[in-house]
Amino acid sequence: MKKVAIFGSTGSIGESTLQVIRENPDLFEVVTLVAGRNIKKLIEQINEFKPKNVYIISKENAEILKDNFKSINIYYGDDGMEEISNLTDFDISISALVGIAGLKPTYNMIKNGKTVALANKEVLVAGGELIMKTAKENNSKLLTVDSEHSAIMQCLNGEETNKIDKILLTASGGPFFDKEISDKITVEEALNHPTWSMGPKVTIDSSTMMNKGFEIIEAKWLFNVEPSQIEVVVHRKSLVHSMVQFKDGTIMANIGPKSMQIPIAYALNFPNRLKNNIEKLDLFEIVDLKFEKPDLKKFKCLKLAYEAIEKGHSFQVVLNAANEVLVDSFLNKKIKYTDIPNMLEKVMNMYEKRELKTVEDILEYDKEIKEKTRELISEK
Repeated sequence: MKKVAIFGSTGSIGESTLQVIRENPDLFEVVTLVAGRNIKKLIEQINEFKPKNVYIISKENAEILKDNFKSINIYYGDDGMEEISNLTDFDISISALVGIAGLKPTYNMIKNGKTVALANKEVLVAGGELIMKTAKENNSKLLTVDSEHSAIMQCLNGEETNKIDKILLTASGGPFFDKEISDKITVEEALNHPTWSMGPKVTIDSSTMMNKGFEIIEAKWLFNVEPSQIEVVVHRKSLVHSMVQFKDGTIMANIGPKSMQIPIAYALNFPNRLKNNIEKLDLFEIVDLKFEKPDLKKFKCLKLAYEAIEKGHSFQVVLNAANEVLVDSFLNKKIKYTDIPNMLEKVMNMYEKRELKTVEDILEYDKEIKEKTRELISEK
C-alpha cells in the first residue's frame, strides 16, 4: 500500500486526490493532510481518512484540532510547515499548495529524496533551476498532475526527450478567447471558465492565459526542452490535453475526459493506470478537433512569459510574484482586469537580471517584488 501526503488537501486538487484514494482504498493510505484555513473541510477529511500528520495555518485552529484529535501530530505556522514538509513517512506527495507557498515545502521533500507530484505551477516557475538540480542530486522523482504536463508525460512514456521536435501545449483559451478584452470585464465573468472547474487564482490565470505562460516554463524544466520547442495550441473543447511531435514527424496526442482525477491517478500509481467511474469519451460524438493560434497581442501575459524565459530565471520570479498580487487585487476588485497584464509588464521592466542561488534568495526576491507591486497598485 502506497502512503500519500497531500499538501493542499482542501483545495480542488486535494479533493480530487482524495476521491481517487477513496475509490482505491486497497492501494493508498493518507498519512499527511496539509490545509490552509478551511478547518471544517479538514476535520471532515481527518474523520474519513485518519492521517498521522495534519497541518493548518493558524495556532487557534491547530488548538481546536489538538483538542479533538489527541493521537494525531498537529502542525501550524511557518515552523510547522517546515517540520511537516521534512517528514519522510510517505511514498508520494501531491504538492498542491497555492502560489509561492508551495516552493519551500516542495524543495524540502525533494531534498529528502521523496517522490513529488506537482500540481503547483509556481514551484517550477519561480524555482525551476534549483528544484530540478536538487531532484537530480537527491535521486528524487518529480511527476506532474497538471493535465497538460501529465498528457505530455504520458505521450513520452517509453520515448527519450531528445527525440522531441516540439511540444504542443493545448489551451482552452479561457472565457475571452472569442470576446473583446476591456476594462469592463468583471470578476464574475473572468471566473466563468468554459470547460474546467478550478480555484479562483488558477481560473483568472486561465482567462489571461498566464497559466499557459507558466506551463511553458514548467514544460521547459520538466522535459528539458528549449522554449522554441514549446508551441501553445488553443483547443476550445479541452479534449486533447496536449501533444508531442517527434523528430520523425509523428504526433502523439493525449485525448480524454475533462477530469483532474485521471492525471492525479496516473501520478499516484505511476506508471500504471487505474480504473475509474468517469464517463468515457465517445469518439463518434466528437464533431471536430479544431486547433487555433493564440493572439499574443490580445493575451499579453502569454507574451510576457516567453520574454521572462528569454531574460532568465530571476524574471520568471518577477513574473510569478507580480502576477500573484495583481490577480489577488483583481479578485478583490481593487484593479481592473486589463491592469493585470499592463501592470505586470510595468513591473518586469523595472528590474534587472539577478542571481538567485537558494530557496531563501527566491523567497526574499518574491517578497520584494510583491511589495513593489502593491505600492504601484496603491499609487494608481
